[in-house]
Amino acid sequence: MRLLPTLFCTAAVTLSLLVAPAAVADDQLAASMCDYVAADDKNRLRKVLSDYRLRLRNIYDGVICNGQSLIRHSFTSNAADVGEFIAKQLPGSAIADSGDIAWAEANGFAASPLLAVLKERAGS
Repeated sequence: MRLLPTLFCTAAVTLSLLVAPAAVADDQLAASMCDYVAADDKNRLRKVLSDYRLRLRNIYDGVICNGQSLIRHSFTSNAADVGEFIAKQLPGSAIADSGDIAWAEANGFAASPLLAVLKERAGS
């Protein structure tokens, strides 16, 4: 009778140990990506995506930097090179549907070269 509860406790502890490090690693990866965007370091961003075998289009919606998407974070950080790299990795329909173009125009980034790249990618 004591064997069954012991097995359940052991299984629960084992599962909790296996799941927790993945969340921490994901948070660290997202923080690194945000730092690379803020520093306008396209090479490091490309390297981290390559090292972890990630495609930006698959993880773009899950990475939030200071409450903003990667594109908006690149606008506020004046990181045009990284923003252009991100825009080229995303499908044009995703850029058109995201509302980033209207956001940039409304927040005073109309003169940014990144906005021209976004409009070209979105087809507008």
